[in-house]
Amino acid sequence: EVNAGFFYKTAAEREKMVEAERKFIDDRVRKIIELKKKLCDDTDKQFVVINQKGIDPISLTMLAKENILALRRAKRRNMERLTRACGGTAMNSVDELDESLLGFAGRVYQHVLGEQKFTFIEDVQNPRSVTLLIKGPNKFTITQIKDAVRDGLRAIKNALDDDCIVPGAGAFELAVHKALSSYKLSVKGQARLGVQAFADALLVIPKTLAKNAGYDQQATLVKLQEESQSNEEPIGIDLNSGEACLPLEEGILDNFRVKRQLIQSCTVIASNLLLVDEVMRAGMSSLKG
Repeated sequence: EVNAGFFYKTAAEREKMVEAERKFIDDRVRKIIELKKKLCDDTDKQFVVINQKGIDPISLTMLAKENILALRRAKRRNMERLTRACGGTAMNSVDELDESLLGFAGRVYQHVLGEQKFTFIEDVQNPRSVTLLIKGPNKFTITQIKDAVRDGLRAIKNALDDDCIVPGAGAFELAVHKALSSYKLSVKGQARLGVQAFADALLVIPKTLAKNAGYDQQATLVKLQEESQSNEEPIGIDLNSGEACLPLEEGILDNFRVKRQLIQSCTVIASNLLLVDEVMRAGMSSLKG
């Protein structure tokens, strides 16, 4: 971006500078018009100019006379998305402007929603950026919908990055608890208690799901564990009935990286808490001595 200013001593100098600026801007507008005539005349194509800065009324009139739609004061992030959606290149100068630098859209129109005017750019080729229009009765609802859409898109991205998924509805935690309970039998000494505590801590997920759905936590957990012991498939909780279900058949899935982060984080947090206890115990022992 370039910031410029006028500095003059007399009114005559000011008039000359205004004329020079007007000529400079008019020349730029004429180059755009010449390119439009070269590409769009004798065709059914239209020409659209989107500028991040302002466009003065005289230039707008010149462009409108040539049936060129000019949009001004576009936000920078929208300019970046436009190049990804429509193709083309954002230009700071018209000196090297040619056909290879232009983007394409099948339809460009303006529509008023409520009290705001929006410009829709549709039917683009090979888009790598899109816009989701969210409408709602109030700001709170729109925020909730926006968060849900963002979470859903992030979940899809995580699944594509991981190239795998795990069953949801608490099935992962129940399966890990079952595996740790079996592994505990091969552990000797006090470490067995740690394995059991870790396995029991994972059950907080299906317990919370049952509680949020309005079911008895202990009764639901017992049913899930009984079903898990007699079934090799991952077993989860059906929040509609409170009974056991097969998450893979119901399409209830979780991201692998979320579960991986859960195990890593809870292990680190528990270790740090135990370390704090050791430090405090050591401090109390030194005070007694």
